[in-house]
Amino acid sequence: MSMLWTSQAMIDAMGGRPVGQMPEGITGITIDSRSVEKGGAFFAIKGDNFDGHDFASAAIAAGAALVVVAESKLPALGKLTMPMIVVPDVLKALEHLGAASRARSHAKIIAVTGSAGKTTTKEALRHVLTACGKVHASAASFNNHWGVPLTLARMPEDTDFGVFEIGMNHAGEIRPLVKFVRPHIAIITIIAAAHLGHFKNLDEIALAKAEIFEGVVEGGHVVLNRDDSRYRKLAILAKDAGVSNIHGFGEHRNAEFKLIKYKPMADCSVITARIAGTDAAVKIGAPGRHIVQNALAVIGACSLAGADLAKVCLALGTLQSEKGRGRRHKLKVNGGTFTLIDESYNANPASMAAALQLAGSIPVEGRGRRIAVLGDMLELGKHSRKLHQELAGPVKLSGIDKVFLAGPEMKALAEALASETEREYRPSVDELKAAVATSIRPGDVVVVKSSNGIGFSKLVEHLLKQFPPVMPAHEPA
Repeated sequence: MSMLWTSQAMIDAMGGRPVGQMPEGITGITIDSRSVEKGGAFFAIKGDNFDGHDFASAAIAAGAALVVVAESKLPALGKLTMPMIVVPDVLKALEHLGAASRARSHAKIIAVTGSAGKTTTKEALRHVLTACGKVHASAASFNNHWGVPLTLARMPEDTDFGVFEIGMNHAGEIRPLVKFVRPHIAIITIIAAAHLGHFKNLDEIALAKAEIFEGVVEGGHVVLNRDDSRYRKLAILAKDAGVSNIHGFGEHRNAEFKLIKYKPMADCSVITARIAGTDAAVKIGAPGRHIVQNALAVIGACSLAGADLAKVCLALGTLQSEKGRGRRHKLKVNGGTFTLIDESYNANPASMAAALQLAGSIPVEGRGRRIAVLGDMLELGKHSRKLHQELAGPVKLSGIDKVFLAGPEMKALAEALASETEREYRPSVDELKAAVATSIRPGDVVVVKSSNGIGFSKLVEHLLKQFPPVMPAHEPA
């Protein structure tokens, strides 16, 4: 593997003190001793539940070339002989290294935030830009106070395109992170009722998301959802932050990256998009209207980043849904098959509606039904009951035949659906597993959706074990 950092460059960037025989450099960085690769560096960060210093020796045993440790922890590590860079604070040292990585990079940097679709958009950018150059992007949802600097520190110097996801639960969390990233292009996917329990209303959420504008480099760009009712508010906030290049995506007549035609299909979408005045026919491999909206933002950002749009549009045809974010499985049941849509990673009112709409757009076979398996949407605070009740509208509009519900907050939806939709409620996901599994029959389309903390991924795993696949994780080619 090529060298990511020389030891001296790390020491200089972090203001660290070397102890022991330093290697020439390192090939990677991790904060998890279980993912150490030979020749990499282990940063012993203290988290909420674990202290990385307790795993320093395990990291060296696993092949780490050096460890980064806090000065205050050095006495406890005295018996260990290993190359170390000693710093006052390990997380701060990681931030300093991330800032040094951004400073040395010549890559075009794109940052993504929003109430829904952040990871999907980030992964789509990674996918299409790979056709245009060397891409570095956040792993999984590394979008918080340690994930963003870690992703920056891991960025190779010869990267052509850097893609960073930036998340938040509270106001003030995006501001310090985007100042590390300093994007050339910032995307806000949509403003919706995610984490609403920590805010008074959607305007406060918009204000918190708008913190991303403060890190955009001089002459940079902002890409906003032109169909979002808070577009104008966000555009004003962008201008107030000193960003003059503001672009919209969506169906709105004034959108710069505009959807002209949309043809939904069972396993993909075909669209005509107008990009800076030029129309292009594009196949999007992952189905769903919400994916189309994300794809418009992706095409727009790639255009602004100077990527080859012909290659970008071609690559969208092989886009696949991520695990827990719309990934499909074709499974065998009682001499036939059914479709399972795994949306178990996260949920808020906007993404719930999108997942239900997607399920409603997929043709059922024979006597098949559309089944929604729904769990609580978390962090909605005092708005929770009302927002769960209001899911009754999308359920009915999507033509869902049967609903399985679990979690204390989903009682509100069970009551709202009354006798109009066949439904079953259980207090927990474990109690729901058997009910769902025994109900499925050939031709069904089953969508599973909840906030990650509810544990609906276990229900998906149960179904995948119970029913054999027709083929591994079906995705459009």
